[in-house]
Amino acid sequence: MKILVDTNVALDILLERGDFYPAAMSVFLLAEKNVITGYVSASAVTDIFYVAGKHIGKAGAREAVRHLLHVFHPATVTDGHIYRALDFEWDDFEDCVQHIVGESVSADYIVTRDVAGFAAGSVTAITPERFLETISVTGE
Repeated sequence: MKILVDTNVALDILLERGDFYPAAMSVFLLAEKNVITGYVSASAVTDIFYVAGKHIGKAGAREAVRHLLHVFHPATVTDGHIYRALDFEWDDFEDCVQHIVGESVSADYIVTRDVAGFAAGSVTAITPERFLETISVTGE
């Protein structure tokens, strides 16, 4: 099974953000154990680094992103992805780019806390909690 993690979930993992952390970390551990294949959009990595740096400093952000990328593969964002996203009429351009990148890696799910932002997409958006329920039902 392949997933693309959204920026908010990656930050929940790196910054151990409150009630969001346990489920996000469980998703991370599934990818780390190769139970699932995880991706993060290459375009999201800069945002993740920036936000993490504000909380844990640049050195901490650098190490955190390195660790994240040992588990979640960076998914390439091409000019074609950007042009295609411009043709969609989604409210959030970043979500649209994430969705198209998810399609390009044949993701089964986009794991996000913003499910509504991906409602018009062809890749199912799912919260970390719901994803974990799905994994336990399918036995993966």
